[in-house]
Amino acid sequence: MPLLETLAHSLEYSAAVAPMIPNPGPIRPPGLGGFDTIISWAKWIGYALAGVALIIVAIRMFFNARRGEGGEHLGALGWILGGVILIGGGVGLVTTLMGG
Repeated sequence: MPLLETLAHSLEYSAAVAPMIPNPGPIRPPGLGGFDTIISWAKWIGYALAGVALIIVAIRMFFNARRGEGGEHLGALGWILGGVILIGGGVGLVTTLMGG
């Protein structure tokens, strides 16, 4: 039981110390005004490329459906949509961390 007592003591100590730790908000470093522009362009380019990739996959599915192979491109479609999710999540994370 000493392990449980030690764990309980650690949790009590953590609960007492946690409110004392400062949690400052994100502050943008000076000189990073152009960084927002770069992030915006990267997001726009990423979404544009994902849109083009979706169109290419759709065209490939259209032509291969005549031969009965249209379903093989669903994996590519999943990867593209996963990339779109990563772009959106990455931009949101960077924007939040940069205080935007």
